[in-house]
Order: sequence, then C-alpha cells, then structure tokens
Amino acid sequence: MQNSVSATQRSLILGTIMLATFMVSIEATIVATAMPHVVGQLGGFGYYSWVFAAFLLAQSATTPIYGKFSDLFGRKPVLLAGILLFLAGSLLCGFSWSMPSLIAFRVLQGLGAGAIYPVAMTVIGDLYTMDERGKAQGMIAIVWAISAVVGPLAGGIIIDRISWAWIFWINLPFGVFTIIGFSLFLREKVERRRVGIDYAGALLFSVAIVSLLVILTEMEGSGFWVLTGLTLLFFVTGALFVLHERRVAVPIISIDLWARRLIATSNAATLLAGMALIGLTTILPIYVQGVLGRSPITAGLTLTSLVVGWPLAVILSSRLFKYFGIRHSVRVGSLAFPFGAVLLLFLTPHSHPAIAAAASFLMGFGMGLVSITGIVLVQESVEWSMRGSATASIIFSRSLGNTLGAAALGAILNLGITHYDSGDLAIKLRNLLNEPTGLAQLASSQDVRVVLYHALNLSFWGFLVIAVLAVLSSWLIPVAGKANDAPTREKPSVAARDTLDAYDEASAQRWTEPPSAKKS
Repeated sequence: MQNSVSATQRSLILGTIMLATFMVSIEATIVATAMPHVVGQLGGFGYYSWVFAAFLLAQSATTPIYGKFSDLFGRKPVLLAGILLFLAGSLLCGFSWSMPSLIAFRVLQGLGAGAIYPVAMTVIGDLYTMDERGKAQGMIAIVWAISAVVGPLAGGIIIDRISWAWIFWINLPFGVFTIIGFSLFLREKVERRRVGIDYAGALLFSVAIVSLLVILTEMEGSGFWVLTGLTLLFFVTGALFVLHERRVAVPIISIDLWARRLIATSNAATLLAGMALIGLTTILPIYVQGVLGRSPITAGLTLTSLVVGWPLAVILSSRLFKYFGIRHSVRVGSLAFPFGAVLLLFLTPHSHPAIAAAASFLMGFGMGLVSITGIVLVQESVEWSMRGSATASIIFSRSLGNTLGAAALGAILNLGITHYDSGDLAIKLRNLLNEPTGLAQLASSQDVRVVLYHALNLSFWGFLVIAVLAVLSSWLIPVAGKANDAPTREKPSVAARDTLDAYDEASAQRWTEPPSAKKS
C-alpha cells in the first residue's frame, strides 16, 4: 500500500493516528485521577475497581477480533466503527446516574478502544517500510508518554473547575477530528469477498479471555467457589475455542498464525515486557513514597524516566536496525532491561531517587526495544491479509501481560509482607497501603517501613526474573526459518536481510497487498 500513498498523505494519516492514540491513552490517566471524586458523586465505592476493569476486559477481549475484521473488511471501516463506539460510550459515561450505569458505558468504551490502537498500528505497517516504521512507531510512543503526563493534570483541572462528566466528554472533539481525518486521508480499496464471520469463535474467545482476566484481577476479593467456577469456565470455553478454530474455514483467530515461531516468540517477549511495565509503574512509586519518604511528585519523576526510555528506544530503533541490524540491536539493546532490574536490587531505605530513576530508564529502554522489534518483525513476516491479525496478537499480548504482571507482582508483594512479618506490623502495613494517604503516614513508623522495604526487594527480584525471561524470548525470535515466516516486502532492506537473512530469498522478495490497493 505504501507505494501508492504520497508522503504528504502518509503524514496526514500518521497525524490522525496520533490523535486517535492520544484520545484513547489520555482517557485512562484522566479517569484514574478523577475517579475518587466521581465515586463521591455517584456513590457505590464497592464498584470502584470495576470502572477500570470493565474497560480493560472489553478492550482486551476484542483486540484480536478487530484485527481479523480489519483483514477481512479493510482497516478504515473497522477504525471508524471503533471510534464511533468509543465516542458513544464516552458520551453516555458523562450522563451516568449510578456506578453500575457507568460500568456498563465503560464496557461500550472498551469495545471501541479494542479496535482503535491495534488497527491503527496495522495501518502504520501498511504505510511504512521496515526501515521507516521505527520513526513512525516512535511518534506513537511519544503520544503515550505525553498522555501519561498531561492526563493527571487535565483530570485535576476538570474536577476542580467544571463537571466530572467532561473527563469523558473531552473525547468527543478528538473523536470527531479523527473520524474526519481517516475519512479524508485513509483511502483503501479492498476486494470484497463473501466470507462468513466466525461468530461462535469470537464468542468463545471473548468468554474465555474475560474469565481469565476476571480471575487475575479479582483473585483476592472473590470467594473459592466463584474462582473455581470462573476457572472451569475458562478451561471449557478455551478448549472449545481451540477445537472450533481448528475446524472452521475462516477462523476469527488463526491458531496456525499465532503458533508460528516468529509470532509466538515475539508475543512472549511482548507479554513479559507488559508484565514488567505495569509492575514497575505500580511498585516503584510505593518504594519512593513509602520507603524513601519522598513526595508523590518525586515518585512521578522516577517513572518519567521510564516514559522517556521507552519512546527513545522506539525512535532510535530504525537507526539501530539500519547500522547494526535487528538481530544485534535487539540482543544487545534488550540487555538494558535486566541491567535496570539488577539496579533495583541495590536500592536501600537510604538510596537517592536518582538510582530508581536510572533503573526505570534502563528498563524502559529495553522494554521499548523489545516491543518495537516484535511489532516490526511480526508485521514484516505476513502478507496484507494477515497483518491485522498478527499486529493485534502483539497488542493483545501486551494487554494480557499488564494484567498478569499486576496480579503476579501484587502477589509477590503480599507474600513478602507475610514472610517478613505476619503479625501486627503486616496488618498495619496492609491497612496503610489501602488508605489514600497511607504511604505518607509510613514516615512515622520505622518498623513498618523496614517490612515494606524487604517486601519490595522481593518484588524487585520478580522484576529481574521477568526481565531475563523477556530477553531470552527476544533472543529466540528466529533470524532464520521457514519460507512462510519470511517477509513479504517488494525487496528486503538492509535491516530485513540482517534479521531474516537465511530466509528463502524467493519468498523474501514477494510483495503482497490488497488486490486493488496497488492502484488506489
């Protein structure tokens, strides 16, 4: 497709993608800042966590499905449908009259968000060559970084100055501009085929994934029989899904595609990077505020290093790939990931926050390089008609990694608290961690701070294990393999040759795109 699109048109499409990404990414940080106030207005504190969980469950479960739809019907209609669903959910969220109604409308928001990011990343794969894609992906990473900084500030201003409904309605103008942008600039002609949609596969997959995510997010608060029922539901629907997808002519999720070594290892590395990302963003502020006794602003600055490291790696990736090749770049550059995790192990109750910031930067750089490498190679290894599904698998893996990381590292932290003190200090510490101002109160209790420090140190060991596994997974990404894993570009670039140098050369020179897109 990139051969038929001018440089100006590509820039306009990329700008629209950045706007759509900003709309989805800033929503999470604005809502997180404003939710305590919203709960105070609507009541129903018991539903607090489900305002976030409902959105993430709907988004995660539908991401691979939308990826397949974009392969069948084209990127543009799926993107526009996702944006419209997201805007409808945003509009209704602002009119919520209770917490249950807000949760229901957040599900609608999540259903729309599940289409926007993965399909937008697929469009980038369609428009940009392998050598150019790092810079384009870097622009998207910068958008995520900006939203992480702007979101809390915007949420605070909205709550202080105007109605809380505007934390949702602020999406409406952004959404309108993205619809206009995609309608005007994204032009594609996809050969229409009469293909039956695998509704049964989509339903089974959604039920299985939602069951798994609820188990992970509600493990501590649910009873034994509830967890047992959800676990049984997950295994039954998961098994039925696999059996169904093996038999159906056009599966909603191709098991064979996801099982390819290149895609499987890229997804594994991305999942592990996602686990570390969510863990670091939740655990490190507890250390800085609870153990070091520093302010929330200082804790935020340590995480800013992560926000800088990740997009920096993505932006530099195209140059690194060009000069050193993907194989050497990812294998050497990804080592920053475990080096940063090792640095966390040297943190003490008297360390300077700059050490935590340095560790955060190194881990962010390594995670960013692993993440962009997975996206580039996966997109490069398949033809147009499979690129949406392949890209969605990467986005889904990152989302699942976030959920797994939150559950696993939270469990390690609780285990550490129990291990170092199972008596009154542990009870007091858990109570403080559950209070909004609990971390600030830790300064007056040295014994409790010591218990927290040792528990966090155990969590840092968990980071190291995850980082090492992520690096090993990235090293297992094949640089040589079967012909069906080969890139499908017109002519392999220098970076592509280095990454996939032993692939079948004839297969490597194929160029596949939508049947009628070459003249669009």
